[in-house]
Order: sequence, then C-alpha cells, then structure tokens
Amino acid sequence: MIKKLKIRFICLAMAALFIVLAVSVAGMNAINYSTIVKDADAILAFLSRNKGVFPETDREPMKDRNAPRPFSPETPYESRYFSVLLDGSGAVLRVDTSRIFSVDAEKAGEYAEKVFTSGKKSGFADEYRYLQSGEGGVTRVIFLDCGRKLDGFYAYLWISVGMTLAGLAVMFFVIVFFAGKIVRPMAESYEKQKRFITDAGHEIKTPLTIINANVDLLEDDPEDADCLYEIRQQTQRLTTLTNDLVYLARMEEADTPLEMTDLAVSELVSETAAAFRAPAAAQGKELLCRIEPGLVMKGNDKAIRQLMNILMDNALKYSPEGSAVAVGLAQVKRTLRLTVSNTTETAVNGEELERIFDRFYRMERSRNSDTGGHGIGLSIAKAIVEAHRGTIRAWSQDARSFNITCVFPG
Repeated sequence: MIKKLKIRFICLAMAALFIVLAVSVAGMNAINYSTIVKDADAILAFLSRNKGVFPETDREPMKDRNAPRPFSPETPYESRYFSVLLDGSGAVLRVDTSRIFSVDAEKAGEYAEKVFTSGKKSGFADEYRYLQSGEGGVTRVIFLDCGRKLDGFYAYLWISVGMTLAGLAVMFFVIVFFAGKIVRPMAESYEKQKRFITDAGHEIKTPLTIINANVDLLEDDPEDADCLYEIRQQTQRLTTLTNDLVYLARMEEADTPLEMTDLAVSELVSETAAAFRAPAAAQGKELLCRIEPGLVMKGNDKAIRQLMNILMDNALKYSPEGSAVAVGLAQVKRTLRLTVSNTTETAVNGEELERIFDRFYRMERSRNSDTGGHGIGLSIAKAIVEAHRGTIRAWSQDARSFNITCVFPG
C-alpha cells in the first residue's frame, strides 16, 4: 500500500513540476523570440519608409519622430541589412549590399526572388528577417541580419531546456527521498483501518454465534416464533456483512496475495452461470450465455467463482421481471474480457456508474430493503479483479442498460 501511494505521489508531483517549468520556459523563450521579431520588424518598417536606408539625422537617429523604439544612436551602425528592387514580374532591378559583407549581389537577388514568389509580406529567409513593400509597380524587399540575435535566442533556449531537465532530475531524487515520509502516515492510517475491520469482524462473530445458538434453543416455544425468526434473519444479515467486510479487508492487503493456478475459466464461468438458471427462471428472466470455449487464465478458483456469484446475483437483483441477463467471455488480443449485462427499471446516470464500486453504495436506494444486500458486493468484485492484475468498469450503452466488464491478462 505504501509503495503504491508513494509511486502515485511521485508521479503527481513530477507531473505538476514539469507542467510549471515547461510553461515557464516556453513563456520566457516565446517572449524572447517575440522581442527579436518585433524589434527587427520595427527597424525594417523604418527602413522601408526611408527607401531602404537610414537617413542622415546629424548622427542622432533618435531625434527622428518616426524612428522605431529600439533605436539608439548606434543602431544604424550596428544593423546589417541589404535591399533588392524587383519589377512587377519579380525580375531584379537593383541590389544594395553596401551595409553587409556576407551577402553578395547574386545571393541577395536569389533571396529576393524566393520571397517575391512566396507572396509573404514578412518573415524569415534563413537568419534574415525581411519585409516587402510595393510602390508604383516596383517591389522593394529589405533584409535585416538577425543571425546574432537568433544565435543568442537558441543558446538561451537550449540552456533553459537543459537547466529545466537538470532541475527535474534533482527534484525527482528529492521527491523520491521525501515521498515515503509524506505518504507513510496516510498509508499507516489506511492499514490500521483495514486491520480494525478484520479484528472487529472476528470479535463480532463470537456473539453472533452465541445469539444463533440461543435462538435454536428457544425456537421450541411457538409463542416466540415470529420474534425468533426476526432475530435469526437479522443475525444472518449481520454475519454475512461481517464475513464480507473481513474478506474485503483481506483482499486489499498487499501482503496476502492470492494463490494463482491455471484456470479453465470458460468452464468455470459456464458452470457458475448455469447455477443461476433456476433463480432466473423463477423470477421470469432469461439467462443468455456467450462464452468462448477453451479459455485459460492464471487465477484463484475460489475468488473467480465468488466474482461470478457477485456479478450474477447483482444482475438478477436489479433487473426487472421479463428481462434478460447476459454473460459473455471472450479473448480480445492478449486479454480475457468477462461481461455481465442486464437492464434496469430506472435510468442509470454517470454519477451512479462512477460510484458503483464504492462500499455500501447501491444505485436503486428505494429497493434496498427488497434486495437484502449491503452494497459491498461490487467492492469485493473490484478487489478480486485487481488482485488478478485486471481492471473492472461499469458502463451503460443506453439509459436503462447496465454492464460490468472485467478485463484480465491473458
């Protein structure tokens, strides 16, 4: 129990930490990239308004009211750019590469023709941010070298990702170290609760046995027959509930695994289902079995029989007269799927399906006194399935259908 809680706590803590760090790193890098693009677009827009050059403004471009915000007196000297004029068909008219060394006229023309063909007004061509503007049938494409800023961006990106992964690794070991101490009090409380149920069940059995023995002695007096009958009925109900609680507590104890053998599960399910034909017929209900023959699984014979008894008893109790109860067993890929289905007198909603395996929960509360159950049978069924490393779920195909499917490893 402690191990399972510890694993769940570690997974939840690491998932939450990963989401927080991932959002933070992604946000910071997105802002960084957006700033690079915004600054580059501002400079390109300024160059476009000035026909692809920085105007001479007494070596103080910040005095120009139309200058972009990132401008400083050094901006014209720090910016590396080139521009190309194209005619209406995309042919190169003129190239200006005087403000960049790494790009010649031929390469600049190739960049411009690709941008013109793409039809995009702005974007990136390799490490160059570009902007297209047209005037009088002539298109000017200005390219700004953002290589250094992009190199800085990618360096920061990989460093931030690396630091995030390193931080996650460190936090994983920290969380693993403290997880046991955090989870242990809750796990110990749960274990004490289960031990209490087991111990209390054994203690209750003794007075119940004595009460039943005294009832046997007093039954000879006909005047007290009705009272004694009620006493016996209630003691039997209490005995059944006690046995179920003890069995459920034992099933949930990790240190008491079931003894598993190779089971001819097809025969077992068929045999157990056949025992309910007579009760079904007495209630005017039809029993339908679709069981694939020859299936074998690793399991505990007694536990699987009890699982079938619980599912069949539940289906018969909560299905209306004249309806059908269906039992299906089939192999699906590498799993075995056992399904017990029935119709219900009232519609089944999603909330009921989610709580159906809770202890002492029954869907049709108005029929509690008629069914005679305690609402603990499906909790035992779930414990049996999980002890076989399987899964169990309740689902509804339509408003008044109720199905329970158990999936076991093949």
